[in-house]
Amino acid sequence: MKQNKRLSQSILYSVFAITILWCIKSAEILFAWNLSFMGLVPLDGAGVLGILTAPLVHGSLEHIFNNTFAILILASFLYYGYPKSWWKVLSLVWILSGVGVWLFARQATHIGASGITHGLFFFLFVASIFRRDKSSVAIMMIAFLLYGGMTMTIFPRESGISFEYHFFGAVAGVIAALLWRDSDPKPVVQRYDWEGESADDESDMLDEWQEYEPEEIQDNPRLH
Repeated sequence: MKQNKRLSQSILYSVFAITILWCIKSAEILFAWNLSFMGLVPLDGAGVLGILTAPLVHGSLEHIFNNTFAILILASFLYYGYPKSWWKVLSLVWILSGVGVWLFARQATHIGASGITHGLFFFLFVASIFRRDKSSVAIMMIAFLLYGGMTMTIFPRESGISFEYHFFGAVAGVIAALLWRDSDPKPVVQRYDWEGESADDESDMLDEWQEYEPEEIQDNPRLH
């Protein structure tokens, strides 16, 4: 019951975040606003604001549409699987990916939540490698099945895509996994009564076998 409630909350929070992004994009289209000032411009003093605001702005409907499902799935997995550390992971990925882009990216206006989605994916992936419990591994397998291609989009592919945001989001996700992979307790492994009885029976059988010693073993010749 508790897990079902947490799953519902994780989906609800993700939908709320997506709604904010779509409201911003809708307002930009309806009122013909130019929100480029919210983007992140590397090594530009005014562009520092973009570290916080750039993930909220998207260049096109296709851009925000592609990020919508990634945010819904990956953010839900993050909150569901890591309820104590999700906010620290999200904050670090948001800030560190932006700082990396501001320091090292190409001179352009970088926008979009792709850096955050890559950060969440790499956190889920790396954290599961260290934790190796059923919950984190199951989450990682589903996330990798859906978004395993993110392991390749951290490299330059198309000139109009900010691979730098992808790359530094991935770096931030890996760092977050190394810092907080054990902040959330692993799920308790349920053991049934019959498992303990089976182990006791095997132990008794082993003791009886060890107590039995044949009086004489005939040494028969081996044929080849």
